[in-house]
Amino acid sequence: MALAESNPPRVATLLPAGLRKAFRPRSGPASAATVLRSALWPIAIMSIIHRTYVLSSNGYITDDFGPVYRAVSNFRRGLDIYNEHFNYVDPHYLYPPGGTLLMAPFGYLPVFASHNWFVAFNTLAMIIAACLLVRLFGFSLTSVALPALLLAMFCTESVTNTLVFTNINGCILLAEVLFFRWLLDGRVGHQWWAGAAVGLSLVVKPVLGVLLLLPLLNRQWRALVTAVAVPLVFNAAAWPLVADPMNFVKRTLPYIFSTRDYFNSSVLGNGTYYGLPTWLIITLRLGFVVLAAISLWLLNRYYRTRDPLFWMLTSSGVLLIASWLCLSLAQGYYSMMLFPFLTTVVLPNSVVRNWPAWLASYGFLTMDFWLMWRWPTTGRFLEYMKITYGWSLMLVVVFAVLY
Repeated sequence: MALAESNPPRVATLLPAGLRKAFRPRSGPASAATVLRSALWPIAIMSIIHRTYVLSSNGYITDDFGPVYRAVSNFRRGLDIYNEHFNYVDPHYLYPPGGTLLMAPFGYLPVFASHNWFVAFNTLAMIIAACLLVRLFGFSLTSVALPALLLAMFCTESVTNTLVFTNINGCILLAEVLFFRWLLDGRVGHQWWAGAAVGLSLVVKPVLGVLLLLPLLNRQWRALVTAVAVPLVFNAAAWPLVADPMNFVKRTLPYIFSTRDYFNSSVLGNGTYYGLPTWLIITLRLGFVVLAAISLWLLNRYYRTRDPLFWMLTSSGVLLIASWLCLSLAQGYYSMMLFPFLTTVVLPNSVVRNWPAWLASYGFLTMDFWLMWRWPTTGRFLEYMKITYGWSLMLVVVFAVLY
């Protein structure tokens, strides 16, 4: 009997120590961090699985991956790529030849497998971006910060629709975070890598292009060199391999620079949709440019050398929001590029430690639908304008706090 009691059950000894510790009786009160980690990790993990596996498999009427797969399949077969019919409101293939070359491996897989790998890579990219962000702000990966950030990210419209529509925004977010990490670590040689990270994103889409103002202001010229060189090299390599490269110049580029009045949250896009007079649209755009310029000047003057992390990430938010509001095309799921900016809430100088900033964040990150069948006109207006209003309010908030 004594011998049996002295030997613990064999199954218990095979369990990892961390798992045994999680289920053993508490010998004292748990800390707030322990409680939060215990609650947030399973919720975060299940949210990631649900969006990555369930929602992305179900898909939606919007399919961003379909045109990409058609393009890379045609690229593999030597067929025309840039022959889209832009009169339809379906998603179009807008990547330049360099982006086609970068995406080409997905054309060698069956469509379902290619789709699943694309979702997996974007999910992994967003998880890595979250880990890097947590470390960038000085928190450990075992702290409550990581599950809290992952849960917050994967509960947003931006991340959810990126996975459901199967877009490449997850990889763009990772490129953005790597850009910040390598610019801020103080190593001159890493500036080349920072530029290469943004350059890879520019090969596919130009959404992060405005961030190149930051190394320019900070005299980190090496990042500018690789940021320009990488897309040039990819496009130069891809140009002779694409069957119809000039169609990208003659047909696709004019469409990219035009303004569409659907799935467009920019001031110009929504203004065109609602029939606002041209003078009002121009006034609004100029007003936001002025707000952004003053905010950037204040940030550069008072914080660039005193608090580089706060300066760079807050300036990135101002630049991105201003570009989305004032240029010709902006889509709601671009808002995930604001995660580094919003994470500055933990910094002493943060401009988002106030309720108007998070009201604005609700506007451009929420999954809530504001369509109302009883009052369709009102509901449609609220649903279509919530992202534009959120970006606009955030720009006003940043200016007001800094000024």
